[in-house]
This record gives sequence, C-alpha cells and structure tokens, in this order.
Amino acid sequence: MSPIDFCHIPVSIIKRSEGRSAVAAAAYRSGTKLTNEWDGLTHDYTRKSGVVHAEIMLPAHAPPEFADRSTLWNSVEQIEKARDSQLAREIEAALPRELSREQQLALVRAYVKDNFVDKGMCADFAIHDKGTGNPHVHIMLTVRPLKENGAWGAKCRKAYDLDENGQRIPDGRGGWKNHREDTTDWNDKGNVEIWRAAWAAYTNRALEAAGQPALVDHRSYKRRGIDKIPSVHLGPAASQMEKRGIRTGKGEVNRQIAADNKLLKEIKARITRLYNWSKAEAEKPEGQQPSMIDLWEAQQQLKRPDTRTGKIRALQESAALFNFLNANGIQSMQQLHDKISDMNTRYYDLRREIVKAERRIAVLTEREEMWAQYNKYKAVHKQLAKVKPEKRELFEQRHSRELILYDAAARYLKELKASGEELSPKEWRHEIDLLAAQKQVDSIDMKAMREELKAVERLRKAADQLARQERDKHRDREPER
Repeated sequence: MSPIDFCHIPVSIIKRSEGRSAVAAAAYRSGTKLTNEWDGLTHDYTRKSGVVHAEIMLPAHAPPEFADRSTLWNSVEQIEKARDSQLAREIEAALPRELSREQQLALVRAYVKDNFVDKGMCADFAIHDKGTGNPHVHIMLTVRPLKENGAWGAKCRKAYDLDENGQRIPDGRGGWKNHREDTTDWNDKGNVEIWRAAWAAYTNRALEAAGQPALVDHRSYKRRGIDKIPSVHLGPAASQMEKRGIRTGKGEVNRQIAADNKLLKEIKARITRLYNWSKAEAEKPEGQQPSMIDLWEAQQQLKRPDTRTGKIRALQESAALFNFLNANGIQSMQQLHDKISDMNTRYYDLRREIVKAERRIAVLTEREEMWAQYNKYKAVHKQLAKVKPEKRELFEQRHSRELILYDAAARYLKELKASGEELSPKEWRHEIDLLAAQKQVDSIDMKAMREELKAVERLRKAADQLARQERDKHRDREPER
C-alpha cells in the first residue's frame, strides 16, 4: 500500500518582536472579533469565510475562564512583558478529504489532547474549509506553563553551573556561574519531528477506522529513500491564483515535476520488465534461447497495419530496432541483457540528476517568489509605520492580506540570511537557468532511452509469439487420449 504525498505540517512561533499578537492570531484563526488589552487594538475577522469550527481545549488545572478565547489570549498577552516575547506556538496540518467533518473533528481532538493538552498546554484550534479541496486545521498552543493552582508559571529558571564534584563554580565577581534552563521540554528541537510523526500516525488511524486505504507519511520522499520528486507547497496566494487560471512560478514548477515523475515512472516500469525478461532468457540453456535473427524475423511478422500511417510507423519501429541492435553489436540474448543492464544503470544515474535538479530548482523558485513578494508589499509595510496610532488598526484591517504576505516573506528571507545564505536573486535565476538547461539534456537522454526500450519491447513481443507457436506445435503433436 503506497503512502499518499508527504504531508506538509509547518510549526511556527507567534512573536511580539515580529509585530504579531496572540489575540490577533486567535481572532483571525477563529473568525471572531477580539480586543487585545495589551495594546488596545481590536481585531475583527467576523467576515472571514471558511471557518467551520473553532474550539478551546484546556488541561485539568487551567482556570475555567480560559475556555473563553478573549480571556485566554489576553491573559497570555498580559503575562508576557517583554517586547520580544514568544506568545504562542502554531501548528498547521492538512485534513484528509476522505474523512467526514465529524471524523476530522474527532481526529483533531484526539491529536491535540494526547500531544499537547495532556502535557499541560492550552490549545485553541480552528478548522478551515472553503470547499476548494483544502480542509486544514490551525492549532494555537500556549508556550508558558501553568502552575497547579492555575497561575502562569515561569518559562525558565536559573541553574548553577557545577564542577566535577557537584559544587558551584565562582564567577570571579562574588557570585556563581549560572545559566538558564527551560522549565518544560516544550521547546526541545526534537519535538517538531515527534509532533509531525504523531499527526501522520493519528491520521492513518482515523483513515483506517473510516475504512479508507490511503496513508500519509510526515517524512519527505528523500528521507524515505524515494526518488520521486516532491511537489512544491503553493501557499494560499499561489493556490488562489492557480485556481483563477493565473499561472504562477510555483505552479509551473509543479507541472514540470508532475511530467518528470510520470516519465520516470514509465521508464522504470518498462526497463524493469525488460531486464527481468532478458535475464530469464539469457539464463536458459543455449539451445533454448531464441536467436536475434529468429526474433528479428518474428517481429517483422507481428500484426501488420492496414493504414498508410500505420505502415509508416511500423517501418520506423523496425528501423529503430535494427539501428539499436546494430549500433550496440547485439547478436545474442546475453548481449541484449548486458545492454539492458547498462541502460538500467544509466537510468538511475539520469534519474538521480533529474531529481536533484528539480529539488534545487524548487528551492530556488521559492526564494525568487518570496523575494518578489517581499518587494511587492514592502511599500504597504512602510506606509503602516507612518500611519497615526488612532488609524493604525483601520489601516491593518484594510491591508491585512498585503501585510500578512509581507511578514511571511520577510520572515522567510530573514531566516534564510541567518542560515548563512546570500540574498542574491540574480544568482538564483542564473543557477535555475543552468539547472534547467542540464535537466533538459538529461530529459532528452531519458526520452531517447524510452525509444530504445520501445524497440526492445518489439523483440519481447516477437519472443512471446515464437513461444506460443512452439506450444501450439507441441500441442498438435500430442496424441489424442
């Protein structure tokens, strides 16, 4: 049973340093109107479409009043005093279309309870579905722990550095060397992988319970050792443009990836069948192996077309087969098998290069689009800084889409630069052009191999025909009983 495509499960932090607020995010996700008491701003998303369910789930020791969305997230905003505070964690995951709304809801509740609420986090989730085939859930989680009495606890604590004897180490200034430790393991880097794996497991369990055979896997094709090229995550902006018939860079990449995957799958199936057939034939005793001359003559007698176009095609196929055998000096079944073995090796070499190029092109294309998105909406972001405080909320509401897209692009480029990458759009485009040119050469070689395989398939058909004729002769010679 084959897994469906790798499920995209982004995990992010809502940070005040990026101009975001937990109250605004909760209002947007739930399609409600909330006022942030920390800065006095009201966020009204009651006109937002596609919010089909929103719900808060709390650990047993949380204050009951946290079941109210405004109370919960305003409490978070008030307890976080710093301008660079981390306010909430958000996880987004696609919901299987094969499940009913009730089944989707049961899946989300079980996942949230077992992985977050039971660990002490407050969770606020919303299911979005605009009827366009992309149902998904947004899960907002608190990042500060609650004490047993329901009050907010500390995110971290001071811990003293100890020497090999377990004694505190003086810092030379009359104090002791120390460091900060998280009070929970919620920020451990390994959690993202655990949460993604859990989502795949819970989703598969829900699908099986609903009698659906489809499976999901949180791991990428590369991590699973699959050479299939993964499609690019379009994101909301590109998705909407594609649905309106507007072709995007990411959409073009996905169309090319789909065509490449189709070609690779087709050739792999063909070459595997011919490899197994030629190997079995070459292992037969010498007297039982069909000769190339016999196969050539037999393929000439294969079903002859009646139309002029069909006759021309048949001549072209015979010529292609003759050229293939002659160019490679193939006179025996063993030589044919050796050639197909070489083609098999060449196929995997070409496939590796094509897959590697497509993956790199996808990465560079995303960088290009994020760069373009950043520059497109930069002017709106600059305008926001000049707006008077009393008009700021109205401006943000009117330009919410542009500001969200700008923030997303700015975060992407900032993280890219922090990882050591240069922001060089011209170099990205140059590399894409080089990769595309080399991939085109490799694809031409792959298509040429497909034509050679088609020629060899005529030999196999001829061999099957000869085998049937031999069985018929043997049957005719058998005495009647």
